[in-house]
Amino acid sequence: MPLVRECQFALAKKQYLVKVRRDRYIRDDICCGIVDCKLCLDVWNLNLIKLDKVQRSPSKVVDSRHILLLDTNIIRHQVDVLTDERFSNIIICNTVLKELKQCFGQRIFRTFLTDEKKAVYIFKNEFFRGTCIVRNSEETIDERNDRAIRHAAMWYRDHLKQLDSDVTVVLLSDDEQMVQRAVDEGLLAFTLEFYVSGFDDSAMLLDKFWRGESKKRSFSEGSALFDQHLTLEEMKLGLANGLYKLGTFQVSRENYLEAHVILEDEQDRPIFIEGLLNFNRAIQNDVVVVQMLPEEEWSCPASVLRLQEFESEFLLEKSEAEDRAQRLSNARARGDIEPTGKVVGIWHRACRTICGVLEPASSTISNQRLFTPSDRRLPRVLLDLSEAAHLVDQRIVATIDCWPISSRYPIGHFVRELGKIGDRQTENEALLLEHDVPHQCFSKSVLDCLPEVPWTITEKDLQEREDLRHLTICSVDPPGCTDIDDALHCVQLVNGNFEVGVHIADVSHFVIPNSALDQEAANRGTTVYLVDQRIDMLPDLLSSKLCSLLAENDRFAFSVIWELDRNAKILKCRFCKSIIRSKMALTYADAQSRLDDPNLNDAVTVTLRNLNNLSKLLKKRRLERGALTLASTEIRFDIDSETMDLIEVQAKQMFETNSMVEEFMLLANITVAEKIYTEFPQVALLRRHPPPPVSSYEPVVKAASRLGFELVVDRGGKALADSLNTAVLEANPYFNTMLRMLTTRCMTQALYFCSGSVPKELYVHFGLASPIYTHFTSPIRRYADLVVHRLLSAALDPSRIVPSMLDRRRLELLCQNLNYRHRMAQYAGRASVSLNTHLFFKNRLEQLEAYVLFVRRNALQLLIPKYGLESFIFYDQAPCNTITYDDDECCLRAGEITIRNFDPLLVQVCVDESVPHRPKLQVKLVKPFISGFSVDPLPVQQISKTVENNLEKSNDQPQRTGKRVLNHVGDEEDGKKRREDFSHALATD
Repeated sequence: MPLVRECQFALAKKQYLVKVRRDRYIRDDICCGIVDCKLCLDVWNLNLIKLDKVQRSPSKVVDSRHILLLDTNIIRHQVDVLTDERFSNIIICNTVLKELKQCFGQRIFRTFLTDEKKAVYIFKNEFFRGTCIVRNSEETIDERNDRAIRHAAMWYRDHLKQLDSDVTVVLLSDDEQMVQRAVDEGLLAFTLEFYVSGFDDSAMLLDKFWRGESKKRSFSEGSALFDQHLTLEEMKLGLANGLYKLGTFQVSRENYLEAHVILEDEQDRPIFIEGLLNFNRAIQNDVVVVQMLPEEEWSCPASVLRLQEFESEFLLEKSEAEDRAQRLSNARARGDIEPTGKVVGIWHRACRTICGVLEPASSTISNQRLFTPSDRRLPRVLLDLSEAAHLVDQRIVATIDCWPISSRYPIGHFVRELGKIGDRQTENEALLLEHDVPHQCFSKSVLDCLPEVPWTITEKDLQEREDLRHLTICSVDPPGCTDIDDALHCVQLVNGNFEVGVHIADVSHFVIPNSALDQEAANRGTTVYLVDQRIDMLPDLLSSKLCSLLAENDRFAFSVIWELDRNAKILKCRFCKSIIRSKMALTYADAQSRLDDPNLNDAVTVTLRNLNNLSKLLKKRRLERGALTLASTEIRFDIDSETMDLIEVQAKQMFETNSMVEEFMLLANITVAEKIYTEFPQVALLRRHPPPPVSSYEPVVKAASRLGFELVVDRGGKALADSLNTAVLEANPYFNTMLRMLTTRCMTQALYFCSGSVPKELYVHFGLASPIYTHFTSPIRRYADLVVHRLLSAALDPSRIVPSMLDRRRLELLCQNLNYRHRMAQYAGRASVSLNTHLFFKNRLEQLEAYVLFVRRNALQLLIPKYGLESFIFYDQAPCNTITYDDDECCLRAGEITIRNFDPLLVQVCVDESVPHRPKLQVKLVKPFISGFSVDPLPVQQISKTVENNLEKSNDQPQRTGKRVLNHVGDEEDGKKRREDFSHALATD
């Protein structure tokens, strides 16, 4: 093959120039991407574009049928425009890929590459003899790349002529100079805006255009509100010299004027950022560069609940100057001051889709409208809309383009409308987009990877697997669970010991490494559970049928089998690929009923009793090692299966059988972790939970100390667990649960990692008090477990090793995605619970018991256990002037009434729809009664009527197919989402 060698200079880390040589091997067998092209040899069957399917031009500016060739700036900035269905048959040069990789990576292409209707073809122009070019000495890199793209367009123009086709090629660019040069060279070329202006009904599409540069220029003459950001080179130099620090910008959920920058080193204390000026246009999840303030200027969170939108923040900061000075003086006296800094540069913007609503127009003259994101941590965004009238009651999607220093708000553009505000389907779509959950239908290439049905077990399968169908195996899961990952068996041996088996669905048999199905599952990372729907990681044929360990069906499993003595100590362990036949699929309640019924002594019940007895011993030892038992608000929703209307919301009931299954899942995960680490010490996929920094416990330590309890947070998990166990108030039975909930929030996130990338001393899973841990037991809904299955299989039979399994860098990147997807799935589940709770309270008023989580300087932050609901009551604007905040005691005083953390209250809950486009949950205090602030209690008759109406809604379903029961964060459908880490309640896993 001919070799092309290019040299260029690059800036090394130590700030000097180095010469970089890049070699390219030039080929003749790269195809054009057109199906059945007579001039190309399609060796790899990659062609996508069918000339006979190319429709007439969607734009009036082009008469002929054509394919599109896009340059870099269009892909970089105008993706939201290109998602329009009228854009198809697209060529993207690998010159463009190379440029985007240097800036943003190639994630931006997923929308195109997975949409088969668009027929996007990646043309390897840099490696094809007909289109390869070499940079001239007088050219910049950008000029050379522009010329390479134009050269590729000319090749396509001539290639199509040789095919005697009436289809031509159109080059689209946002660079007017690029377009002019292309026209001068005889190409058909346009700016994207000019091309789109020829569409029918183009106004809405034109609203989607990225106009960052033009908006920056339009704001350039205004007076600066913020400091100028440092350049990339200034940031690099300052970081190298230790002048600045790099971290992720996290806005407080309780006060949008406060944030913390989380540094790369987990043990480093986060840097506090106070006020919009110090934010300096940083947005949630941006990677920022921070300069520390002098120590005398350090501050601390204000203990103020501020959820107001981006309106009068500068006035607020000014009006609070005196209060702030007094507050900081008290904080310094208590030693509560935190390291404080300011943002001086943006290292990387967190590009994201933002869902929200338009604010009512303040003027009929301007097209500019304020867009309020659903996520209160994000600022309002200024949109330029020509077609805004029909969007006022719609949930819409926008994105941020830029934030000039003279603009109070960032500038963005409209992407699309989702539907009417408050509609369940619209709101679900919004929260999936907001949390970046892939939820499109599985593509044809993915579905083509599925096995043929009916599926049967072959003679070869019987020879390669251990047949365990004679064993009494059963599964225990939440009601309604269809993706059954695990089943158990327990047999007492003649020597008095027990053989216990955990049998996990063998998903790896059906998902071939590096197939389209495998790549889709790796991207999705996890199944996502909303209150009323499930977004599967794998197609339904696998997740609910062939892989699911359904009762009375032969299924493939990966089994871990131990011999345990009467004290539940492991004597032997083995692993095998197996065939099982579950005798029964039980719910937790069904299994518990069998345990509690002394008259039942069948094989399944005896198995459950033995498993339960052994699990208690396992749990006792785990807790003795320092494993934490924390808590969270877990509720379930009863939903009509036909109308999907909410019938009832209630607290989740826990059984002994929940803990029984949990213990054996934990044991299996730990056992498998030890095995794969022994066999693959550099590329084992493990899961660790870093111990939280002592500083993160401060809120709960202070809250407990005010009631006379000392939480020990600096001597490991065992000391913390013991101190939590002793923190009991007889007068307030819910106190210990609340304390555990607040402790849960202090925890760090558990993380997937590659064993060769982290020192062994950091492998520990703090919450489980285990030196090593992984996820093995849920491969139907977690891709990490699927990877672990492959590693375990390769450990048993080296012939099953796939080269990609041994690629450490690849595993590191995979773990990053899995951690991100896992975190987003958790947030999406919680958002779904919040959404459905709001829908439940629409047109409803209830009187409920609540507890004070925190007393803020302006509000009470509450927990309503019945609905697992957190809300607040602002008292700083109360009509009475008798309410004061005691800064020393952190309590609220109103005459003789004192309200402290953990105190019980009586409240009324309803939905406030006074602002039609932004309904919100409203909570009012009933008891203790504070004159001028509390509301009168509901009459007993009205409370009874509310309960009666609820019962009628629950029972008035004679023609329905029944209720669908779902749990907080999807646990009722999930089955194992929480139970494998932190005793079914730890929010970090």
